[in-house]
Amino acid sequence: MRNLPFVWVRYRTLTLDLLPRLRPFSTDAPGGGSVAVKQVTRSNFNAALEGLRACVEESDFVAVDLEMTGVTSAPWRDSFEFDRSDVRYLKLKDSAEKFAVVQFGVCPFRWDSSKGSFFAHPHNFYIFPRKELPLHGPPDDFLWQATSIDFLAKYQFDFNACIYEGISYLSREQEGEALKGLSSEYLEGLANSFCNFEEPVDIPIARTSDILFSERMKNKLHKWHDSILRSPDKAYIDKEDAGINNAQFQTVFFKMRPAIMLNGFTSHQLKLIQLVVKKHFNDLMYVRVVDEDNSWQRRVVYVDTNEDKALLMKDVLEDLRKNAEKRIKSSVGFRHVVDLLASAGKLIVGHNCLLDLAHIYNKFFGPLPSSLTEFVQAVHEKFPHIVDTKHLLNSNQTIQSLMKKNRKSLSSAFSLLCPNVSSNFQTTSKSYLRFEVQTDEISSSCFNSGAKHEAGYDAFMTGCVFARACSLMGVKFDVGSPSFDLPRNAKINKYINVLYPSWNSGTVVHLDTGTEFLDPNYKHRYPPVIYANTTLIWGFLPKLKPKDLKECIIKVFGLDSVKSVFFIDRTSALIQFGKEEFVHKFLALKNSLEDNHDLVSVLHPLSKLLEGGNTRAADYDTYRDICAGSASKVLFADQADSLGITWKTKVCAARMQDTEDVCCRETTEDGSLAKHSNGKKNDFKRQSKHQSSYEEIIGSLFSSKTLLERAS
Repeated sequence: MRNLPFVWVRYRTLTLDLLPRLRPFSTDAPGGGSVAVKQVTRSNFNAALEGLRACVEESDFVAVDLEMTGVTSAPWRDSFEFDRSDVRYLKLKDSAEKFAVVQFGVCPFRWDSSKGSFFAHPHNFYIFPRKELPLHGPPDDFLWQATSIDFLAKYQFDFNACIYEGISYLSREQEGEALKGLSSEYLEGLANSFCNFEEPVDIPIARTSDILFSERMKNKLHKWHDSILRSPDKAYIDKEDAGINNAQFQTVFFKMRPAIMLNGFTSHQLKLIQLVVKKHFNDLMYVRVVDEDNSWQRRVVYVDTNEDKALLMKDVLEDLRKNAEKRIKSSVGFRHVVDLLASAGKLIVGHNCLLDLAHIYNKFFGPLPSSLTEFVQAVHEKFPHIVDTKHLLNSNQTIQSLMKKNRKSLSSAFSLLCPNVSSNFQTTSKSYLRFEVQTDEISSSCFNSGAKHEAGYDAFMTGCVFARACSLMGVKFDVGSPSFDLPRNAKINKYINVLYPSWNSGTVVHLDTGTEFLDPNYKHRYPPVIYANTTLIWGFLPKLKPKDLKECIIKVFGLDSVKSVFFIDRTSALIQFGKEEFVHKFLALKNSLEDNHDLVSVLHPLSKLLEGGNTRAADYDTYRDICAGSASKVLFADQADSLGITWKTKVCAARMQDTEDVCCRETTEDGSLAKHSNGKKNDFKRQSKHQSSYEEIIGSLFSSKTLLERAS
């Protein structure tokens, strides 16, 4: 069987026995150090949250890092140099929406002027998107990329701690929807379902055991009812009844009313009791309530009048509302940490953190906006001060000269800039900052030695790299002052709220303005792409290579017609033409060749591209539209099919120089043409200005050999 790159996880039906019980982190883990990182799960979350709150309040900046279950939901969703900023955002959005966060690292840093060192408090939170409330929403599914599982296992990720003990959470939007759902109509219906006088309980009583049990319940309730009427301060209990003992039939008071607590009965028996109460007692109510430990309790309550019954219903309704609110608040879970970071207003430091921020917004605030500008503005509103150390390392000349040609990965930068921390390197040089990690002796069992690619330790490394970079840029940590205002420091201000979107874009994203633009500090690996000159082709045969694709096009349009060819996958490609007019001519010519099945069409140089009959073509905006689709098919062509694209060629002839209107022409599966917006059918001859004539086609056939010789 072919190995698939992704695993669907439905965490309501997950078989945990299939997960290996991996050994815990150790000091000899790959890339590990002697830094103690606090491990936080459900069992110690509340205590850890209070400790973290104090650390964040006293901190000068907070470093964060995330570990996810994957990055790309399909190979073609990777970041390419041909991706426009809106396309890159769509791919980023898809990743954040489809994958889960399994570790969240938070490390506050505080400068201690008396000791001349930074104090760090690395926390490694295991989180898991467990649904604690029956909320309406998307299915409880997420993708897990097979390569990510292998990567995490290589660095000894504790899958069991994540799934069994991971901290659940609600986003702000989910919490708001849950609280909004606690309307009076909803609660009244909920309460009615727990009270006998509103709920129809009709179950067939055919078995002899049911008849005997129901009769015994009726007699027992009659005795208790009569005793209440005779002496309200004393409740009758039949101690001689061997079938129902006192523990099962316990007299209590509920809302200042005599009541019977029903314990130890099966669900079927409770339904029989409810039926008996409904049929034989007008002044008794069967209710189901939630006690202090969130477990359900069933009671039969005595009510004097109908007014008293309505008042009891109101009390039950209020209890249900309070309990539901309490459950919602307790289900917020790990989001309390994100709320803490957002409300504290501290400088947030991450490494290559644009994807991290997309996950944070999607998981803990709400659905991601549809555009990059909206997303950037929303993030900036929540976190007004963010530093991306990836951008800092790549754009600061001082650090660049120090790192030279070293890799800009987090671990490489940490080893180079902070050798005294990364490898216990002993030095007396004052150029190296000191970092100390404080542990809580009371909960020392929660601390493990940090390891590379553990979110808590990576957050620690990120903060150390940032502090060291600040020192190299000349930021003075004033010994006479216990604190300093990093977000407003002139030396690092220009690096704040500037994010590094991808390794091959050569652009930066400014959170302040919500825009993305080319950064002169980056060396561009590829020439700028002119998207108006770019055509999308997909569905051709896998045997066609980039060289073949380019050759068959230049045979028709000339050597300078194609600037570059980029394969999205083995059956899809983006072609950048030398001029925009070539885009329209190419699409129109493809239309014509597929419409005319004559000898010229068969022998035409483009026939190699059209072989198989499934080749489709369109402009660059169609590439964006397909990337916006929610499906994640392995092949780009299958992704396009999932969107219901039935046409073969989409021709948009723009900027007519005469009085002709702009037209958009689509060819369907059977070769028939769509109509103009004015209702007239497309006439190929009318578009001769935007495609080759038959004479030109025949001429190109004769000149193909010469063109190929010149091209070689």
